[in-house]
Amino acid sequence: MFSKSRINEPGPKAGAETEQPKATEPASKPSFDYAASAPKAKPPASVLSSDLTVTGNLKTTGDIQVEGTVEGDIRAHLLTIGESATIKGEIIADDVVVNGRVIGRVRGLKVRLTSTARVEGDIIHKTIAIESGAHFEGSVQRQEDPLSLGPAQAVKPAAAAAVK
Repeated sequence: MFSKSRINEPGPKAGAETEQPKATEPASKPSFDYAASAPKAKPPASVLSSDLTVTGNLKTTGDIQVEGTVEGDIRAHLLTIGESATIKGEIIADDVVVNGRVIGRVRGLKVRLTSTARVEGDIIHKTIAIESGAHFEGSVQRQEDPLSLGPAQAVKPAAAAAVK
């Protein structure tokens, strides 16, 4: 009377029972809609195309990929400078990847100059990587927190030395 075997029981066969949930599985999973609206989704990088010239400062908490020309300061989380790009101004970012040309100071936690990079200015960093073939003219300074260094703090030691 009490048997664990389902062979003699009426209803769907054991093989059909395992296939049936698979057929209804996509309809019962709303995970696609939920994942798309999740607040942790990272927005894509903003791209400035090669035919674009920006005059002015750019500031974002997100990522920027520059392929054109920017005459102004840039502040971002991740900044990627394309091979055809030119930046004339100060760069402040957590991660900086330079493939193109920068004329100005670079401040970043991680700074990477690829073999096609051309940098004319000082680099203040926590970690740096310079590939063979990169062109760099300026000074390099390691700091534990290079992002907190402001222009007033950069001038302060020189002013203090002049007073003494």
